[in-house]
Amino acid sequence: MDRNIWAGVGAGLVVGLAIGYFVGRGHASDSGGAIPVTPAVATVSPALALQRRIFDAQQVTQREPGNVQAWIALGNDYFDARQPQQAIEAYDKALALEPKNPNVLTDQGVMYREISAFDKAIANFQKANAMDPKHTQSLFNLGIVYHHDLKDKAKAIKAWNRVIEIDPTGPQADNSRKAIEELNTALLAQPEAMPK
Repeated sequence: MDRNIWAGVGAGLVVGLAIGYFVGRGHASDSGGAIPVTPAVATVSPALALQRRIFDAQQVTQREPGNVQAWIALGNDYFDARQPQQAIEAYDKALALEPKNPNVLTDQGVMYREISAFDKAIANFQKANAMDPKHTQSLFNLGIVYHHDLKDKAKAIKAWNRVIEIDPTGPQADNSRKAIEELNTALLAQPEAMPK
């Protein structure tokens, strides 16, 4: 009887080892023998992508200082990166090459506003509008500076009304109407603040 027990135990061990081998081997073969790993997705943050664009535009402007589009792109990237002084300088280079560009003048005006150079911002917006009297973005921005920065409500309303006259169905006309309505609502709430 002892002999049968040992034979049974031996047979059980052999069968158990064989099952363990095949079961273990089956799991390893499912994953190719390696621990499954989720691959890392290569993503670039928007800030990093913006810095990369700035670097690339700087390289182009160094190689091709007469490339107005590269200077505009560099200025726009600095604009988006909220680096107003660098944007102003890049726009200066673009305007030296292409002085009659109301869009660049307007973007540079926004950057002048960012550094509180309100007189320069106004000059840029007025110059852009003089070049293109239908350039509503420059007029709308002019109203913003007059209202928010210089507290000249009458000039702000005049600029926004001009936007509405030029392009009554355009998006800047809608923005101008809203700005005038908000300004008038605020003035009605504070009669002492009404322009005279």
